[in-house]
Amino acid sequence: MTVGELQAFYERDDGELAVDANWPAAHEALLAALEAGDVRAAEPNAAGNWSANTWVKRAILIGFRRGETAAMPGPGFDYIDKASYPARALQLSDGVRLVPGGSSIRRGVRLGANVVVMPPAYINVGAWVGDATMVDSHALVGSCAQVGARVHLSAGAQIGGVLEPAGALPVVVEDGAFIGALCGIFEGVVVRAGAVLAPGVTLTGSTVIFDLVNGHEIRHEVPANAVVVPGSRPARGDYARDHGLQLSAPVIVKYRDQSTDAATALEGALR
Repeated sequence: MTVGELQAFYERDDGELAVDANWPAAHEALLAALEAGDVRAAEPNAAGNWSANTWVKRAILIGFRRGETAAMPGPGFDYIDKASYPARALQLSDGVRLVPGGSSIRRGVRLGANVVVMPPAYINVGAWVGDATMVDSHALVGSCAQVGARVHLSAGAQIGGVLEPAGALPVVVEDGAFIGALCGIFEGVVVRAGAVLAPGVTLTGSTVIFDLVNGHEIRHEVPANAVVVPGSRPARGDYARDHGLQLSAPVIVKYRDQSTDAATALEGALR
């Protein structure tokens, strides 16, 4: 099926899709198109603004609804999951380094050339991982998350999945970003190109990021080339003041320039 045919198939009424005998072939075509990068769960427009491809996310959800739970063989031990989303079997020709040690990548994941996946890591259906990106140990790339090229996801980084509702934007990490160890990015946050997150930064859709360079507050998005480190601010109220309580407050302490690599920028900021 062409991309246009796939889109037309999945944009029909749910009642039709629930009983269509052609669904297994359409589902296989969807997984192949996701893996090839012909379709994706979200993409930017010409102005760089990201939006979800609702029909793609809806199609993935239908795969969960129609797929049967089954026992499937795996390396070392069997597993029980939706038969519609088995683990992806990579080939040498895919150009991906999947290092031994217990990682799992589901069908329907796009992996670019020279991606490295260190064990154990998990990449869920609908995710896009760009060329030469490193997915380090204990990292998660959630369902439909969009991770660009030359990104470093350090050990324990959690790139949350946003599958439902179908129109919701998934988490996006653009090209050249550096995500430090044990960072968490959730609820459709967009990390722009070249940004650096120090270890332990957690961002959700409602998190306020304090830009110390430009003197303003930001939500939902980390600006390009920003260097973000964990910070804190006083909690409000008499009880909080009396007990010296603080709230987490990620702060932008500087911006990278074109000649500064991520590690250098981060080291300078933390010093």
